[in-house]
Amino acid sequence: MNQFAVMMNEKGNIAVDDTLLIKDVPATAGSRILEGFTPLFSAEAVERLQQKGYTVAGKTHVGEFGLDLVGEFSYYAPQSGALQGAAASAVAAGDVKAALGVDMNGAPRRAAALAGVDFLKPTYGTVSRYGVISCAASGEQVGVYGKDAKNVAELMAVIAGHDPKDGTSLKNETYDYTLADVQGKKVALVTDLLQKADEATRAKVLAFADELKAAGVEVVEIDCDLFALANTAWQILMCAETCNNVSRYDGVKYGHRAADYKNIDELYVNTRTEGFNFLTKAVILYGSDVLSKHRYKDCYDKSLRVRRVVSEAIDRLFGQYDALLTPAAFAASFDAYEVKDAFGKVFAQSECTAVANLIGIPALACHGVQLLGKAFDDALLLSLAAAVEKKGE
Repeated sequence: MNQFAVMMNEKGNIAVDDTLLIKDVPATAGSRILEGFTPLFSAEAVERLQQKGYTVAGKTHVGEFGLDLVGEFSYYAPQSGALQGAAASAVAAGDVKAALGVDMNGAPRRAAALAGVDFLKPTYGTVSRYGVISCAASGEQVGVYGKDAKNVAELMAVIAGHDPKDGTSLKNETYDYTLADVQGKKVALVTDLLQKADEATRAKVLAFADELKAAGVEVVEIDCDLFALANTAWQILMCAETCNNVSRYDGVKYGHRAADYKNIDELYVNTRTEGFNFLTKAVILYGSDVLSKHRYKDCYDKSLRVRRVVSEAIDRLFGQYDALLTPAAFAASFDAYEVKDAFGKVFAQSECTAVANLIGIPALACHGVQLLGKAFDDALLLSLAAAVEKKGE
């Protein structure tokens, strides 16, 4: 992992994060529980790129099941010092032209913001999830890292479109990612999130807003209290879905198996104790709790209803504005920390990103900031980023 092929072709090399399957290449999602697992097929997004002439140069480390901040808690490459995302760093360094990642809880967007590259979490259902090591199916989405918006748009045009193998795939065969003029568009800067960000992050957001204005975009500051609400609802749903999905990893058919056990119960318990890190165990326990008989209605069921309320409120907001501008995270950098602190740290930072996962709207991390748009406005977000990138050339 993180080793890239040196050969190049006319399309270019791409990296694939380790939450996506590549035929005959080990896939672990950063977890010991999948140690030794080798898939028999590739993810649909990977196959589409290969069919168009792109070369898979290698796989990149991810934090266990994509649950951490930027990928720091991979079992195979734990990080120390200043944290960075492997795929985002590879794109930033020019090791690859672009990379595929899976956004379940904002980690790729945070990683892109730290590395100074772009990452698009597209509209839910526009890119096939076939071949994803799934945890939270209702909100996770395959996206693209690129050095700029044009780079991202190029790959999105290849991987997006209906896939009959994915039950969540929308019916459109293709989607248009053409970059267009943004003069006259109206963007809302969410001050609630900006006020919680550190000084460096605030400076990036305000500088981006100024560049948008210079490109002819109207930027309006607004208050919006939906992000904290969306974050709470998504963390509940994400933990519940992850708890359910990782229950399949028990040491029986594939992956890690504990060496010491006397019966089937001990096999399950010992394997999962050894195979999962503290953060994944915390997510499983919390997910079990919100799905329990006495908590289901007040937690899980209510979160589903909150999802609808947030979706309707965001739709009304997009009736007034073309996009929202926010931080991608509250901090411009992160230092290594203990895994036992991860649950709280990720929850806090996910306030910026969770709404996109909760209701399936597109979100673009670019220049250390985040743009959010209504469903199927992915091209508009890329066009806004491109307008700023063009000004910087």
